[in-house]
Amino acid sequence: MNDTITTILGIFAGIIVVVLVLALIAPKAYTVQRSIIINAPRQQVFDYIKYLRNMDHYSKWVMTDPNKRMTYTGTDGTEGFNAAWDSDMKQAGKGHQTLEKIVDGERIDIRVVFIKPFAGVADTYISTQTVTDDTTTVKWSFDSKMAFPMNAMLLFMNMDKMLGKDMEISLNNLKQILEKQ
Repeated sequence: MNDTITTILGIFAGIIVVVLVLALIAPKAYTVQRSIIINAPRQQVFDYIKYLRNMDHYSKWVMTDPNKRMTYTGTDGTEGFNAAWDSDMKQAGKGHQTLEKIVDGERIDIRVVFIKPFAGVADTYISTQTVTDDTTTVKWSFDSKMAFPMNAMLLFMNMDKMLGKDMEISLNNLKQILEKQ
């Protein structure tokens, strides 16, 4: 019986050591970026994306749970505006996003704080760049970190593929909306 317990404890300790070693070599941060060309003038595109509440219509993540409880603080489209959500769906979870910085016509910076199902923080931005008078490139970037030893998961998870697919869906939704206006 003692040999069995010792073996089990040894295996468990070995697993912990392997995870810790993997966490030491694993990246601690990741960035996911996607872009799309929208057939609309830059200022028109920017004037739409600067309002976080418009994400209700194009962001796959925001649209995950149409029954989530939302709380808004401040004036949408201005620095400091905060949109908080709380959902009974694990995929949507609980958290809030804040408009940190706005460079008119060019870029919005958003801080996203996830509370559940997992705690985390991401800095994201959406930028616009003129291609022609009636064509705009929209770039969406998502930067986040994973704390040690949870960062070991980054060796096995392709965050670019996982999050990038949702970003692409969201940007295509945005394109459809803005090209109809």
